[in-house]
Amino acid sequence: MEAFNTALTFLLVIISVAASYYLRRKRCETKLPPGSFGWPFVGETFAAFAAGRNGTPNSFIVERMKRYGNRIFKTSLVGDSVAIFCGATGNKFLFSNENKLVTAWWPRSLQRLFQACILTSVGDEAKRLRRLLMTFLKPEALQGYVGDIDSVTRLHIQKEWDGKEVVKIYPFVKTYTFELACRLFASVEDPEHMSKLSHLFNILLVGAVAIPVEFPGTRYYRATRAADAIREEIRLIIRRRSRVALVDKLAAGTPTDQDLMSHLLVATDENGRFMTEDEIANNILVLLFAGHDTTTCVLTMLMKYLAEFPDVYDKVLKALEQRGIAMSKGPGELLNWEDIQKMQYSWNVTTEVMRLAPPLVGAFREATTDFIYEGFTIPKKWKLYWSASSTHMNPDYFLDPEKFNPTRFEGVGPRPYTFIPFGGGPRMCPGKEFARLEILVFLHNAVNRFKWELVFSDEKVKIDPMPVPVKGLPIRLQPHKF
Repeated sequence: MEAFNTALTFLLVIISVAASYYLRRKRCETKLPPGSFGWPFVGETFAAFAAGRNGTPNSFIVERMKRYGNRIFKTSLVGDSVAIFCGATGNKFLFSNENKLVTAWWPRSLQRLFQACILTSVGDEAKRLRRLLMTFLKPEALQGYVGDIDSVTRLHIQKEWDGKEVVKIYPFVKTYTFELACRLFASVEDPEHMSKLSHLFNILLVGAVAIPVEFPGTRYYRATRAADAIREEIRLIIRRRSRVALVDKLAAGTPTDQDLMSHLLVATDENGRFMTEDEIANNILVLLFAGHDTTTCVLTMLMKYLAEFPDVYDKVLKALEQRGIAMSKGPGELLNWEDIQKMQYSWNVTTEVMRLAPPLVGAFREATTDFIYEGFTIPKKWKLYWSASSTHMNPDYFLDPEKFNPTRFEGVGPRPYTFIPFGGGPRMCPGKEFARLEILVFLHNAVNRFKWELVFSDEKVKIDPMPVPVKGLPIRLQPHKF
């Protein structure tokens, strides 16, 4: 009987909460954006996740834009009320109102994984971290790393591609981008050490998009332990370096070790304060996570589209950019910054790939106060979401949006706030220039050594949460004989 009463009480509480949930929204219905909150608690979460796993993440957005209009609509995801901002106007509003009406927001599960870093920080703290990180990631600082990236890329392609008929691009690129990041961010070059870190990162990547249940045996639980282990590995590297010695070298005009960790150890903010050990560890962790995963997806999809469009491949290779650059080099001579600036058509091809398969499909903000947008009330604490697909695949902004056409990025390019693979505003991806450099160096080496074709022409691509070919994108290599 007691158990029955307990169960009945629990049921009544659920009914009461559900009723409150329904009535609270009903009272505001005339003010809120159009749309549906879906089922109590779960909302439309399953529909959104299913669209991504089916390889059509934009379908969730597009279907509701057709139903509710192309400006804004409401939904509910993972228990939160969400307003989806659509189109260039919505992007501009969110990007330009950072720290005014909105602030960055990430689920608590990701905040637990990455702790205090540039990804999760907001306001003045986010600005401080961004300024410190940009001492390494701005174009002027990256110029000296072109040769190092080219050297590592050559070795990877030679080791993993030479003599092979078929290679799987996704796992190869995943290993390549991670090891390159390890070298440039922390000077980790020992194969066993990189293998250990790579294993931990794979656990972290799987758990970061899993149901956030921190219970032994779950993917998320394993991800939290992997993140803590990676942080500790980074701390050990930090402790082996002497900040005092690095600062003394800098004061004497002697070059310091050229990696991100050394930059962060000697960098100070406007008040002369150094970053703490935990701040450095957290930010290197999140840059390793974000940088290697997003770039992996771009490179994988770039290889896919070049195989599907041989005429575009031929233009990339035969243009003065790639084959011309290669022919201008002496034996063993590495690429330099001036070479990268010549690769304009190659970058147009890459940007078209990112338009069709953006590495970042969208991101959340949170309303810091009630405000009015397009005549609708957006309540404080609501989650706000911008979506790349609401503009990338919109015929109002891109003619024949389903068509692969790199020439659309020639001249002045797309309208502002329509092409947003790196986000926008104060929260724009700080690693944008690093990604551009890494992608173009890889592309240069790949096209000058090989042509390729897809083993599976109809291989499915799922979004989880980034574009990933389900079979790893195996390609059949055809070495050039120049």
